[in-house]
Amino acid sequence: MSEKLIESKVLLQRIKKGNQWFGYDYNINLYRGCLHGCIYCDSRSDCYEVGDFEEVKIKINALEILEKELASKRTKGIIGMGSMSDPYNPYEKKYELTRKSLIMMEKAGYGVFIITKSALVLRDIDLLKAINKKTKAIVSITITTIDDDLAKLIEPIVSSSSERFEALKVLNESGIDAGVLLMPILPFINDTEENVRGIVEKAYQSKAKFIYPWFGVTLRDSQREFFYGNLEKKIPGIKQKYEKKFDSKYACESPNAKQLYETLSLICRDKGILYKMEEINILFVYK
Repeated sequence: MSEKLIESKVLLQRIKKGNQWFGYDYNINLYRGCLHGCIYCDSRSDCYEVGDFEEVKIKINALEILEKELASKRTKGIIGMGSMSDPYNPYEKKYELTRKSLIMMEKAGYGVFIITKSALVLRDIDLLKAINKKTKAIVSITITTIDDDLAKLIEPIVSSSSERFEALKVLNESGIDAGVLLMPILPFINDTEENVRGIVEKAYQSKAKFIYPWFGVTLRDSQREFFYGNLEKKIPGIKQKYEKKFDSKYACESPNAKQLYETLSLICRDKGILYKMEEINILFVYK
């Protein structure tokens, strides 16, 4: 584990209307880099200029900046956390930037949307409930496989899939709208109907409000090198399939994508789980 203290000039970034992936209004990243070790992470790409991705950069002046920015915004809304770096990386236990930021958001009357792979999010359930009383607190937990052993291969230093499903259940039972970010689905690895059915069924048991999928993975520059290097070590023979099928393409969609989406949509409709972005965004109405 490696850490570095850095300073930031700006934290809150306004999301342009019409460009929302989920329907939140602002974006914030309190850390740069990540220790989860996911072999497919797009944030490793050179275009993001993170540098040594395994060295987590802690924005040591983040709370001071955030306090000023929250007070200066004319329009309040929902703040997204986790687009580039998981807000619950291992260093959050030491620095508590996420927890302290949530305290400030609740006090200032902002909502929050969190993307994470860590069950550490449950530590802050008291703050999420407090925010939810005033406006909206929504959590999306990334889960790519129902198989804990496979998860350990492709996401080695993070909560197991089982732990993430349990966190999902606790959040929903506590009144927090929580769902699953089902991506990436890696061609030739976890792009099976069995895996998708298993995730949807387990998400339903965990009372998930939504599941948003993409049946593929993005690959470019240094990210591709890291991904292929790990495939060679952990799943021999798969790298050659990728090179033959996708060459240097950025978006590598599973050959099973259409079938998998049909399977997911059918089950989600049957179980009342949202899976289309325009439907999920209804949850993000700031109140």
